[in-house]
Amino acid sequence: MAIETQPESAQIPGGGGPGAIPRERSWWLRPNIFTAILGAVIGYPIGHWLGNYMTPSFTATGGGAADSNDTAIVLGYAFLVLGWLIGLGVFNDLFRQMLGRPLNRNVPLHEGHVNGKGVAKYFRFTLDHKVVGLQYLFGMLIYFFTGGLLAIAIRTELLSPSYHVMSPTMYLQVVGEHGTMMMMMMTSVIVGPFGNYLVPLMIGSKRVAFPRLEALSFWLTPAAYLILLSAFLDGGFPTGWTGYAPLSIQAGVGMDGYAFAFGLMGVSIILAGFNMIVTIICYRAPGMRWSRLPVFVWAMLTTAFLLVLAAPVLVGGMYMIITDRTAQTAFFIDQLGGSGYLYQDLFWFFGHPEVYILALPGFGIVSELIPVFTRKPLFGYKISVAGMFGVAILSFFVWQHHLFDSGMDPDMRPLFMLTTELISIPTGFIFLVAMGTFWKAKLRLTVPMLFSIAFFVNFLFGGISGVFLSDVPADTTAHGSFFVMAHFHYTIMGGLIFAFFGGIYYWLPKVMGVTMNERLGKIHFWTMFIAFNSTFMPLFAAGMLGQPRRVFEYAANLQTLNDWVSISAFCLGGSMCVFIFNFVMSTVVWRKPAAANPWQSRGLEWQVPSPPPADNFEYIPVVLAGPYEYGDPDALPVADLHPPAGVIDGSLAPPVLAGAASTGSEA
Repeated sequence: MAIETQPESAQIPGGGGPGAIPRERSWWLRPNIFTAILGAVIGYPIGHWLGNYMTPSFTATGGGAADSNDTAIVLGYAFLVLGWLIGLGVFNDLFRQMLGRPLNRNVPLHEGHVNGKGVAKYFRFTLDHKVVGLQYLFGMLIYFFTGGLLAIAIRTELLSPSYHVMSPTMYLQVVGEHGTMMMMMMTSVIVGPFGNYLVPLMIGSKRVAFPRLEALSFWLTPAAYLILLSAFLDGGFPTGWTGYAPLSIQAGVGMDGYAFAFGLMGVSIILAGFNMIVTIICYRAPGMRWSRLPVFVWAMLTTAFLLVLAAPVLVGGMYMIITDRTAQTAFFIDQLGGSGYLYQDLFWFFGHPEVYILALPGFGIVSELIPVFTRKPLFGYKISVAGMFGVAILSFFVWQHHLFDSGMDPDMRPLFMLTTELISIPTGFIFLVAMGTFWKAKLRLTVPMLFSIAFFVNFLFGGISGVFLSDVPADTTAHGSFFVMAHFHYTIMGGLIFAFFGGIYYWLPKVMGVTMNERLGKIHFWTMFIAFNSTFMPLFAAGMLGQPRRVFEYAANLQTLNDWVSISAFCLGGSMCVFIFNFVMSTVVWRKPAAANPWQSRGLEWQVPSPPPADNFEYIPVVLAGPYEYGDPDALPVADLHPPAGVIDGSLAPPVLAGAASTGSEA
């Protein structure tokens, strides 16, 4: 394991020895989000002009106005991102190295030069994994609530089958933006905030492996968010979140925003996954054996492998769309030798592992919380880990069940039906581990525990309904209907988002040192749980009765059902308002101090002060026991946070052979 044992270097994000401390400039001269916005505003017109310059015949031959030039739009986005990153100071250290100047990484965190001071550090490109985790948290909340508002607009339109509040084109735009916002921007909803913040604390590390890649992975997401929303200004995109060809090639310039933003988000999650893998493998503290690794860290590791292996296919598919639209390639144009089915294969080879990129972190959170609130060891720890790896591996063998009705070779259908149904086995392992931990336990029904229980209830409905969609004859009936949408939301929102909120209530005392109001938390849970099921359970019936997705007119006899769903969706949105009120008041106004370890957890992250110090640990800890040894009066402490001098060096030294030792003593 790559453990830094020298305090002066271990405190430095990015490693390295101590160097000269650069003179701190005024806040308005240092890179921050405002200089990034300025860089983006300058970059887009430059790229747009360059695109028009490169394709002068576009308007001259009647191709349209300059604003409808795909090359200009795409280059504008590219220079926007470049200006955004330059404004953030992403390349400053590279330029310093080229000029032979000292890097900011040589400044200890507690000096304040790297991260800034106060709130300002959260608006900068920072190397502190805890700051990046909080940046991710607030960013993901913004992306989630944006997608939620778009969902409210959809349900408002569906209140009536014949009276409309938006045009068919606008409805398709809103549906596409909602789906893409949720599936694209929310990919890192747990890996980003919880993974980046907590994993180094849970494994006893002072930092992540690649702090600059970690920070870059976050700061690409606001650019992707803005580019995706800008598609509205260009007429949107009619393809939904899947972006199927050939419609994606034929669509207007709003499609450029979809493809560029989705590809940019793919780059972000690749960087996040790579950093997570190296951190977990190489930066574990002495004694943090694989058998002592918290199950949440196992979930982050398996998810990170999915990110690194699946996302490159997505990035390739998105930029193949872009080149088809700008450089006259023909990857997905049937008339020129391409194939629309190629796009479906590329998209779903990422798209179905992505379902488990969203689900596995949720399993990790609830599996981490259940032992704490049952005061029992995690039942079948190794089975749970095996289940996660089984899900991750099998997720690459099921993607073509999305093509059952797309003209795939009929001989391939039985294979993908089998692999899809097989994935329920490792998923069942994780369920059985949870049920075994619940067995004969005295549950503490705190707010985090309520969300954990709801996770399994909702995911069970999502999993059972998924069995019907894995069966070819049943899928032929339900394909493209609201049944699929209900299944999908039970799997993702019913699982991932409930786990996400459970994690916020559980770890907020650690992150901010304050506790959220429990009464409001329970009101949030019950209103969200009831409204969620009231919203999506009836959609199974609507789908079986023949209501298709992405269509804003439907049979008149389904209006009562749709009105019920829409009103329930408004109540679901109201439950989010309860959370926002509780979160803002608890963290800004009331600020009730939390106990050092309010849940009496054995997790290593709870053994340090709340919020954690800049360097996480004063010394590299030596892990002595596992994190789930509840109920054992003879259990050792989780770790020695102040190991005697030489313990770490001795634990890292290579073993001495017996023969060599005896020779040395005789000498």
